Amino acid sequence: MSPFPARPATPGSETSPLLRSSRSRSPSPSTSTLSPAPSSRSASPSSLRRRRRKTTTRLVRATSLASALLSALCAGSITIFSLYGHILQSRLHYTQFQVNGLASAASVAMYIPVPLLGYLCDRAGPAPLSLLAAVMFGGGYAGAAGAFAKACVAEEGAAEEGGGGQRQWYALMVLAFMGVGVGTCSMYMSAVATCAKNFGRGRHRGLAVALPIAAFGLSGMWLSQVGSRLFLRRDAGAEEGEVDVVRFFVFLAVLLVVVGVVGMFGLKIVDEKDLIEEAVEELERSGILDGSVVFTPGRPQNGYGAVAERGDPFEELENAGIKDPEEEEARLKKQWVLNAETRRFLTDHTMWCFALGFFFMIGPGEAFINNMGTVIKTLYPPTLHYVGKPTSAATHVSIVGITSTAVRLLTGTLTDLLAPSPKARHIQITASTHSPFHRSSFSISRVTFLLFFALLLSLGLASLASGFVQNHGDRFWIVSGLVGAGYGAVFSLTPIIITVIWGVENFATNWGIVAMFPALGATLWGLVYSAVYQAGADRREALPGGGGGEDEDNLCYGEECYAPAFWAMAASVWIACGLVLWAWKGRNGWSQRGIVV
Repeated sequence: MSPFPARPATPGSETSPLLRSSRSRSPSPSTSTLSPAPSSRSASPSSLRRRRRKTTTRLVRATSLASALLSALCAGSITIFSLYGHILQSRLHYTQFQVNGLASAASVAMYIPVPLLGYLCDRAGPAPLSLLAAVMFGGGYAGAAGAFAKACVAEEGAAEEGGGGQRQWYALMVLAFMGVGVGTCSMYMSAVATCAKNFGRGRHRGLAVALPIAAFGLSGMWLSQVGSRLFLRRDAGAEEGEVDVVRFFVFLAVLLVVVGVVGMFGLKIVDEKDLIEEAVEELERSGILDGSVVFTPGRPQNGYGAVAERGDPFEELENAGIKDPEEEEARLKKQWVLNAETRRFLTDHTMWCFALGFFFMIGPGEAFINNMGTVIKTLYPPTLHYVGKPTSAATHVSIVGITSTAVRLLTGTLTDLLAPSPKARHIQITASTHSPFHRSSFSISRVTFLLFFALLLSLGLASLASGFVQNHGDRFWIVSGLVGAGYGAVFSLTPIIITVIWGVENFATNWGIVAMFPALGATLWGLVYSAVYQAGADRREALPGGGGGEDEDNLCYGEECYAPAFWAMAASVWIACGLVLWAWKGRNGWSQRGIVV
């Protein structure tokens, strides 16, 4: 029994459900079942309109895909923080805590608003998020460029002026990077949600979600190359390979404003009404929807946004002065379904285990990426005589970007081919009693892929902590490659698993809730690394002849600068694997409930 009852029939009227399908229309005399079949000549215009609509739909979907990939290819500018993080230490004399304060401010601003922005994306579409990204990126990078330029002037001026000015411009820099974080979150969410909803209901849902996520990872690679090749400082006082921070920030501001405006017009969800219709049917079959209750506008909600039926709801819409009752029906149905699925998501205990696992996995990866520049400098103590050029942060930002991108595409494709695929394209509650999923003779769960790559991530962190690369910077590519592969796979597989278990119609909200967790993880591990690094720098300065001058006082060299922090990060990933395994195989977990993943 449908939870959306038929409208009571009145003389001269047709029966109409409360929230009618956008695909159903009242039969006209010419299409009545009592009328003779239309001739081929009369059917031609209708067939032509269907073909035109299909062509238009494909064009809009293709345009949205191109716009989403463009947004994702530019959205990851914050991932190249290591390209200029160490310059903030050397030029502005920031401590490691101050540098990590900027990275943490961007990370918190990038993750904390995700649930709110996901909620907005599901209900208002991706276009408003793309416009918000343009505003926040433009203001953020322009403000950071101005703050860096002013702080450099303060450093070069009188000592007393530099002291006060340094604090003032640092506060502005923090605000600017918070704007960059919000812009990153908005542009990334709008791109991924567009692809997930337009393409995530078919057999290749993994690749559909992995494509924009892979493009996001690739953005760090190409932006780091642009910064390290086209925006280098050429003056006499510049270090080799030093980026001109001001010019690079201005370039990023202009680029991302343009991309955000393009996304505002290009990102569209196709056939969303049909998606909601199918979700309603799936929720009815699952037993979540009670056929004796309906959503009635203007009355308090009960359960999943439903209240007891009273009166004629469709008539209420007309009496309320709604200009387009049919459009209002669709809006109410969408709101009703999304609210029901959000509540179901939040009350699922396995989601919280899964989200905590994501928290313990991604935090160490974020901390490594944000601090690669300073970690690499610790590998080359001033007393070490080495042959050839030392490795650079730009090189390893690119390695992380390449491995991350390749693995995201690989996991999206392999899980489509090898993982079991549920027949239901919406939220899974329990297994169906018959043929619950499509399965080949050989299959590997998506959770198995996730755990495997999480262990690769921990292997990279443990290799660094063990001192394997100390005084051997040429080996650092092993660490950056393992961390990049593990980090990219976790960031790709987590939203894919969310779409498989909890559906795509409420994807932005669900993914936003889970994606909020790494903010605390990135901040926590950034602070741990900063404390270990700064303690090492203080010990070095306390040694006789340990200080290397004003520019060297806040720098640390050697294994003691990072090893304890990265051993703890590796252990964090192992704890995360245990939490995800419990959500999958533990008591009342996905496996026991028969959920296909």
